Amino acid sequence: MALTVLYFARLRERLGLAQEGIALQPNLTSVGDLLNYLRARGPQWQAALGDEKVVRVAVNQDLAQNDTHLKDGDEVALFPPVTGG
Repeated sequence: MALTVLYFARLRERLGLAQEGIALQPNLTSVGDLLNYLRARGPQWQAALGDEKVVRVAVNQDLAQNDTHLKDGDEVALFPPVTGG
C-alpha cells in the first residue's frame, strides 16, 4: 500500500525531488499526518513544508485540508499557493 507524492515549483527545487512513493502506514491516515511525517525528515523538509500557509495540498487532484483522509493509491500533490495578477 502506497501513496504517490508529487512536489511542484519551489518545493521540487528546494527538496530536489519531483515525486516519490511513500508506504501508507497506520500513522499516516490524513494529509496532516503526511505533512508531519515529511517535516520530521529534517531541517530542509521543515523549512520547505513548515508553514502551512505556504503549502497547498491536493489529493487525487482535489484541494485537500489537513483532515482529508488518505487511502492506498492516492496521489498527493504539494505545491505553493498560486498568485494571480
